[in-house]
Amino acid sequence: MAMSLLMGLRRLPGRQLQMSARWRMYSSAKKHDTPVMEVLGSRYATDEWTNATPAILDKTGRNLLHQESHPLAILKNLIFREFPDFAYYDALNPVVTTYQNFDSLGFAKDHPGRARTDTYYVNESTLLRTHTSAHQRQLLEAGVAGDTHLLAQAKNRLAAPNNERFLVAADVYRRDEIDASHYPAFHQMEGVCTFTHDELRRAQAPELPNATQLTDSTVIGASNPVQAEHSAEDVALVAAHMKRTMNNMVTRILARAAEAQRGEGETAQREFPVRWIDAYFPFTSPSWEMEVLFRGEWLEICGCGVMKQSILDDAGMRGRIGWAFGFGLERLAMLLFGIPDIRLFWSTDPRFAAQFAPGQISPFRPFSRHPPCPKDVSFWLPDGPFHENDLMDLVRDVAGDLVEDVCLVDSFTHPKTGRASRCYRINYCSMDRNVTNTEINEIQDRVRERLVNQFGVTLR
Repeated sequence: MAMSLLMGLRRLPGRQLQMSARWRMYSSAKKHDTPVMEVLGSRYATDEWTNATPAILDKTGRNLLHQESHPLAILKNLIFREFPDFAYYDALNPVVTTYQNFDSLGFAKDHPGRARTDTYYVNESTLLRTHTSAHQRQLLEAGVAGDTHLLAQAKNRLAAPNNERFLVAADVYRRDEIDASHYPAFHQMEGVCTFTHDELRRAQAPELPNATQLTDSTVIGASNPVQAEHSAEDVALVAAHMKRTMNNMVTRILARAAEAQRGEGETAQREFPVRWIDAYFPFTSPSWEMEVLFRGEWLEICGCGVMKQSILDDAGMRGRIGWAFGFGLERLAMLLFGIPDIRLFWSTDPRFAAQFAPGQISPFRPFSRHPPCPKDVSFWLPDGPFHENDLMDLVRDVAGDLVEDVCLVDSFTHPKTGRASRCYRINYCSMDRNVTNTEINEIQDRVRERLVNQFGVTLR
């Protein structure tokens, strides 16, 4: 959900966060060349905000969550089954309005997440969703209004016919760096659960599995407050229901993964310590993060909390109180299936797809490892703005998934002229075939040429 967006921003090093704020309202990418952009069969007018690239738009129709043997679809369905009384959505259009993605959730007008350097815009008022929370108010309103068109898209609809409880699984898009754990298209799971006053007092969360060892020293107080519209008693009941539900879901899934990854003669992990940590998100209060100890490492699973009452009230759900959570599916799937490189989720190599079966967590077996082919590109920065994410998108657009990572290896400012120089190392490495030096040199030449033509850099 939107929580995961803020969690990522909060963990940026200070210099990166300053850069994000500095460039938040513009990018050095040029105006889109064509007046119309087509996404999933619909046509949209472009303008000076348009920055969604062909390589990104190509991902919108891949539908990894609908390929039943794909690790992400397997994980999605395992999570869905842990919430039998929720409606499920997994086919909502990725093109949303800026209002849906930001304003309906209370994002400030100058929030870094709105930047063209961070978000893929179709035009100024339309974008590729950056989180599943973009649909939160839409689905709440649909439940109140009885929007049969939208409600008909739900799986397990009869369990929550008015969207009082729902899960959303979807592909989301953010401009980002290039490495083994970051990709501009990824997937999230969002959960919302609401109650009337009477339902809250009757609600019973699942019993905690014996494998759960719980540490919860969080305190609801001035730094993590109850909203003015809520009583302390109601918040305590909502929080208890949410935490028990999340503890149960995560422990059950990790137990299955531990058994699947158990080597011959080994004993699978049987206990899964959970710890809850106070957090801050502008759309929940109080708020928490959940961490689980799995295979000796504390893993941040999700952000969650008591929903801001204003979101429910604005959607027409006055008189209800609720909790919400959100997390990224790729990070958990990489852990559960032992997948080392996020690019593999998008692989069309049959040696990848053939390793998995619906409903089963099975460890990934590497089928190839080809040596990387590093290439450096050095240039003087242009007089106008230049953002690192513009370079990342350019490289992805030219080389696609042949690039394993891109990293800054040198930064230099000339003592006399004051001109700034950057040197980036692009590591080309195919996941499924050998690439020749000649092939990579041709790609690198196209990268260099586009850097000059698109951003006005001076090559060194």
